[in-house]
Amino acid sequence: MYDVKQKMNPGFRCLQGGLFSAVSKADVGNVADEMQKRGVDMLSWADPFMPDAVMPEHVRQKALEQIQEGKAVHYTTPIGSSELKAAIAEKLRRFNGFQVDPERNILITPGSDSGLLFAMMPFLCPGDEVLVPDPSYPSNFLNPQLLGARAVSVPLLESENFALDLEAFREKATPRTKMVLLTNPNNPTGTVFTRSQLTALAEFIVERDLILVVDQAFEDSVFDGREMVSMASLPGMWERTVSVFSVSKGMGLSGLRVGYLVADDRIMDVLFGCAVNVIGATNTAFQAAAVEAFRNPDFIQEYNEIFDRRRKRVFELLSGIPGVRLSLPESAFLTWIDVSALGTAPEVAAYLLEHAKVFVNDGTPYGTLGAGHLRIVHGCFRDDQRVYAAVERIRHALLELGRKKGISH
Repeated sequence: MYDVKQKMNPGFRCLQGGLFSAVSKADVGNVADEMQKRGVDMLSWADPFMPDAVMPEHVRQKALEQIQEGKAVHYTTPIGSSELKAAIAEKLRRFNGFQVDPERNILITPGSDSGLLFAMMPFLCPGDEVLVPDPSYPSNFLNPQLLGARAVSVPLLESENFALDLEAFREKATPRTKMVLLTNPNNPTGTVFTRSQLTALAEFIVERDLILVVDQAFEDSVFDGREMVSMASLPGMWERTVSVFSVSKGMGLSGLRVGYLVADDRIMDVLFGCAVNVIGATNTAFQAAAVEAFRNPDFIQEYNEIFDRRRKRVFELLSGIPGVRLSLPESAFLTWIDVSALGTAPEVAAYLLEHAKVFVNDGTPYGTLGAGHLRIVHGCFRDDQRVYAAVERIRHALLELGRKKGISH
């Protein structure tokens, strides 16, 4: 049989989408659909309250208005609606400490996943290296590969709740290093990097003359009085940073597919120049709806109260299980647990699927330190009790697995 993959870019050649072999990632192929048909609870998609209906009324009304008035059938410009960019500029001033020109420093994207890849594209060439904290969002390891570069894993300090380790960054840097790719707050660990850690990282980036791409998708939901620091606001960082944002997480508007990039105008000029070729125009009706979300964001507080109580309850349920280690998440709605004493991550995830009827994320795609870990999304479902019931089943299954393996306190 003709092997057409040999004609492909090497960065794409090894990818599999589930058509010829089984895949276990919830966001690849039709895995999620198949699991839901089987009555499995999906605690694996970082999509708040999925699959339940949830949208603030003022946001919903604006989207409907765009459709009813016929405006939704037309494009906005590929770089995004001026009205939305103005609303975002005000949010950036108030929340992130940026003073930006909405027409020169903001670009609207169809979600932050495409925005993350787009932010990297102008900078990376074959042979370049990208320093990626590990564990981290799987796209942070794959995207450099797609662009012909190489992701270099930089271990986080697990003993310090996955803090940044500047010595590890220095050890991993080479003459080929061009970029640091950071997710803050971190996905999957829920860590919120401190100002002192980020300042030290910024000094390293400036010293080595590197580019930073930072994904702040989870920035809205930070707990226990921790400070959310935007890297682009630190000395020397604005002109070398592309910041990636989303309305999907803290606002719970994942299906709108609205994200945005923020950067110096010398970077933005290049992104503006190829936006139509790479990302096209973001959905018109949902850009208008996002304007209302930014102008009236009080609903985020209600969501954060939900995420806050859930992280605490899930931590209580999973703490003390023999063979399981975890920390209280510092942000968002993700719980990262070490199950290495019970088996490999794929083995334990498969056990939970069979015995608890819950699908969670195998930690392997999250980096070399993801081995032996699981990511549990406790932001799913609108009803707290449904989440807790699923986590109770996880608890009982892990206790039983520990007993089978002879693991006790």
